[in-house]
Amino acid sequence: MTKPTFSTMKTILTIAGSDASGGAGIQADIKTITAHKMYAMSAITALTAQNTLGVSGILRIPPDFIQQQIDCIFNDIYPDAVKIGMVGDAGAIAAIAGALRYHAAKNIVLDPVMIATSGSRLLATEAVAALQKELLPLAAVITPNLPEAEVLSDLKIDSRADMLTAAQQLAGRFPGGILIKGGHLTDTADDLLYWQKVPYWFPGKKIPTANTHGTGCTLSSAIACGLAAGLALPAAVHQAKTYLTGALADGLALGHGNGPLNHMYNL
Repeated sequence: MTKPTFSTMKTILTIAGSDASGGAGIQADIKTITAHKMYAMSAITALTAQNTLGVSGILRIPPDFIQQQIDCIFNDIYPDAVKIGMVGDAGAIAAIAGALRYHAAKNIVLDPVMIATSGSRLLATEAVAALQKELLPLAAVITPNLPEAEVLSDLKIDSRADMLTAAQQLAGRFPGGILIKGGHLTDTADDLLYWQKVPYWFPGKKIPTANTHGTGCTLSSAIACGLAAGLALPAAVHQAKTYLTGALADGLALGHGNGPLNHMYNL
């Protein structure tokens, strides 16, 4: 394989919170992007004191400084794709959306992070409306899990049929693809991408592991890498799901709670 040069290497910007334990957020994103042989850049929205057992503290970055980080990146190294994770509050959402619109950002993958794997709330309740108004319309694809899709659609989701109904409802409100992750289903881990009025199912078997810290961050970052590489959205999702499955199945066991994945299993 020819080694990519700086001028040809694809660049990905992740806008998210920092995870002190390295399993989710900015750290998971950078590892995922690196594993895809792409160049990672970051705009940090919050510092979190957390580990595999939970979140013990959050220090939010002021919105104007979040915007300054994004401006510095776009003004120097224009990203081929943007992944958005934890945004925190309405002020941060407005700053991020304004900067991305100003710079005409492309290939935006939005993971609407609301609740951590440990159960800690990462998005202020009052910020959900701002997220839907400001950021979701900018995304090439949004990647909610079942609880997040329930909040966004105001529907109860217990089955594949419910997933399709929710995806169609969300697609009527937002222009990008809707990827509803089925990891919370009882018997399967099937994901549904609803894109351009066509449903694409991605079957998945539940992997018997409690080490799922950072799965959403990892999947959305991998999708961003696929889009940066020029893949169509269904192909980008398929590649990302394959990568995530491998990282989960590798069996990394760190910490005393919901441990992280092995992002570097394929290196």
